[in-house]
Amino acid sequence: SDTLAKMIDNPLKNSCKIALCDNKILSPTVIMRLLFATSLICSTIAFAGSPEHTLHYTKPATNWQTEALPIGNGNLGAMVFGGIEQAHFMLNEDSVWIGDESDTGSYQALSDLYVNLHPPKGSVSISSTSHPGQVGEALAQVNDGDSGTKWCFLHHGKDIVTHLHYTGNLAPLTSYTLTSANDVPERDPSNWTLEGSQDGAKWTIIDTRKNQAQWEKRNSPKTFKVDNRVAYEHYRFTFKASEKVPHFQLAEISTDVLTPEADKDRAYRRELDISKAIHRTSYTYEGTKFQREAFASNPAGVMVYRFTADKMAAHSGSIELKDAHKAPTIINGDTLIASGNLRGYKYNQGYRADTDVYGLYLDYETQIKVLHDGGTIWVKGGKLHFDQCNSLTILVAADTNYVNQRSKGWKGSHPHEKLTEQIRKASYQSYEALEKAHIKDYQKLYERFAIDLPRNHNSNLPTDQRLEIYQKDPSDKSLEALQLHYARYLMIACSRPGSLPANLQGLWNESNNPPWRCDYHSDVNIQMNYWFVDQTNLSECFEPLASYQASVREVRRENTRKKFGENIRGWATRSENGIFGGSSYLWVPGDAAWLAQNIWDHYAYTKDKTYLKEVAYPILKELCQFWEDYAITTPDGKLISPPSVSPEHGPKVAGNSYEDQLMYDLFTNYIEASKDLGIDADYRQKVTEMRSKLLGPQIGRWGQLQEWMEDIDDPKNQHRHVSNLIAVYPGRQISPLTTPELAKAAATSLDARGDSGTGWSIGWKINLWARLYNGDRAYSILQNSLKISRTTKIIMNFAGGTYHNLLMAHPPFQIEANFGYASGFCELLMQSHLEEIHLLPALPSAWPDGSIKGLKARGNHLVDITWKDGKLQNAIIISPKGITPKVRVGNTLIDPTKDPRVTLKH
Repeated sequence: SDTLAKMIDNPLKNSCKIALCDNKILSPTVIMRLLFATSLICSTIAFAGSPEHTLHYTKPATNWQTEALPIGNGNLGAMVFGGIEQAHFMLNEDSVWIGDESDTGSYQALSDLYVNLHPPKGSVSISSTSHPGQVGEALAQVNDGDSGTKWCFLHHGKDIVTHLHYTGNLAPLTSYTLTSANDVPERDPSNWTLEGSQDGAKWTIIDTRKNQAQWEKRNSPKTFKVDNRVAYEHYRFTFKASEKVPHFQLAEISTDVLTPEADKDRAYRRELDISKAIHRTSYTYEGTKFQREAFASNPAGVMVYRFTADKMAAHSGSIELKDAHKAPTIINGDTLIASGNLRGYKYNQGYRADTDVYGLYLDYETQIKVLHDGGTIWVKGGKLHFDQCNSLTILVAADTNYVNQRSKGWKGSHPHEKLTEQIRKASYQSYEALEKAHIKDYQKLYERFAIDLPRNHNSNLPTDQRLEIYQKDPSDKSLEALQLHYARYLMIACSRPGSLPANLQGLWNESNNPPWRCDYHSDVNIQMNYWFVDQTNLSECFEPLASYQASVREVRRENTRKKFGENIRGWATRSENGIFGGSSYLWVPGDAAWLAQNIWDHYAYTKDKTYLKEVAYPILKELCQFWEDYAITTPDGKLISPPSVSPEHGPKVAGNSYEDQLMYDLFTNYIEASKDLGIDADYRQKVTEMRSKLLGPQIGRWGQLQEWMEDIDDPKNQHRHVSNLIAVYPGRQISPLTTPELAKAAATSLDARGDSGTGWSIGWKINLWARLYNGDRAYSILQNSLKISRTTKIIMNFAGGTYHNLLMAHPPFQIEANFGYASGFCELLMQSHLEEIHLLPALPSAWPDGSIKGLKARGNHLVDITWKDGKLQNAIIISPKGITPKVRVGNTLIDPTKDPRVTLKH
């Protein structure tokens, strides 16, 4: 036990001492083996993370958005699949965008990195007896492992007969895969027969397929399973020639014949340790224990993938980089580079023949460096091959030439030199040094906060099993805490200073035609992304949203004048927004004021006067000027918005509550900002007068909070948007403490909308019921958000739910549901929007005992809370020097300097 303790304390240092402690002289090879074994033992021990900070699974992922696990350093990210024979990393970089100053465009995929491992012991040769001398692209292309090449030729009406001959350690064929080629879907095979033979003379039919549909995507694999238990040496495909199309084509034909039979117990585990932001995969293969680690380093600006084993020379295989925009991969020694540009790509229309479909386009590049210990590497067939390596360390860097400055045309220098330098610096560091710096940097943010809820006997199960059991037995409260911690992990991974803000999918996207453009939707989605950031003590992660808003202001001012007239100051937005200021879909002027609410709230939490003066105040003032110019006055002197929608439903009429409430919030925030800075007293008075003239919230005929100026709300309307309740959350105009009648009307409206909805709608409702102090109702919706979503198809209403990887669904995956869950969770335990710290304002009865540490309250206060039997046990409040906050417990204001339950620090 003493020896093991030393190994765990410092495995690389102490293992050599242990090896030599009896004064025996050991060879370097033996010492290296001890190092490998020590490292594996220590990492295996470290695998057992706590249930609140670990996602783990017992099988590899097959789907990126429901099963794979995300890593990211702000601008660079990957979805990690954890396969055994193939390690797949779906790569993204946050500025890979198409679009311009007039059109949103869309976020784009970057590339896929494949590390193929454990090559089969044997070989295959392929031939065609029907078309041996075909004119076209060669038969060898169908067996080169590259879906970008194809076998294509004129079939002359003759069926295509293809032979596959295998040698080596063979298994029965139980599945085969055909990969579609790059174009002309009509050339896909639709009818064929597969046969097997031991001698190449006598054949047995294994599978027959008729009238198969065309492949949904080009260069896409489709796997067919068969019931076969014989290990044949020969296989024969007979594809029926099409009568309508003269060509036949396929990109790849592959089988599982050379795949060794699975070990009875591979001890497979993959996990995401969100306390360290490290993905790990471990398994046993043919008696050897393998482990991989993956993380995205913010300090180094690279992603790092590490492959180790408990035996020497255990790693053989190949590495392949496939670019999402068809840029070729150039391999030079140990480095793979894919460099291209986005010219010609148009949202929803794909590639358009290298034309300037937008007013600008970006250059991009991905660089990958492979460091190996032992063994050899070489280049062949567009892949980097490696053989008998002790370990591999793969460094990944990617970027575009985007800069968030309009004055520079949104573009800087090509990213090649920057990436080369990042890779160079990272390659000079040891893996241990890279990992240590990564963990230190990450934990500066992550460890500021913790939530502790009771565990149960299900808490240590694999995460997908925990989620399945939770559907019938929701007693695993630590799963609810894990989802909150996970939201913070995701925010740190996709929004760091210098990156773009989190988009609809955060950072992770596999499509060049993603749902809703994977953009910045401004009628709830991007706002919801950042509701919880300051609240959970991640204020640094807000910077990308503020920088983005500042960078596109000039474009938005110009586009607003074009839409609403040259005399309009300030700016408005449309609901879909890109990184160059361009937008699309509906003009909803209230959206800009809603984004300004986020901008103000960051100051309210941090009290950063420099930020207020340089960033927030100019935005708030410009938007007040917009409404000064744009709002209209009713005959009775009320100030209302011109005809507009209440997102995303109902009539387009004047005076909807959405914009009325947002004007109130905007004006209130501006007034406070002006006072705090001690400037613009005259304009402050003007805005104060405008606020006094607003129509204000109205109570309708069935006791509801009206959504429109006219009393036309339908009590049966269960639309996903609840835009007439912004005054409750995230605003501060309506509260049971200050406006009880309006709060009652808001509850009536919210009750009528129901507890279901899309992912983000459910998240919003958690926050709303928390603000209305109905903790049990909010908690029931929180539980509802953890129901399992089993679809990735677009569903607009009453879907939501959570995938097995804990990403939340609209569906499909949209990250604001995860983030809305986090803010709602925290609102149940502490609120601070009414200029006081309200402890346990809506504690659910399902959480009688627990604690939360590191909450941030507006005013730059830090709050720790412990409760037992549903009552406050103690709270620690750390406040700025010279400030004593107002504190409320339940319905009672207390003196925090005298109440024994509260400890006030400075």
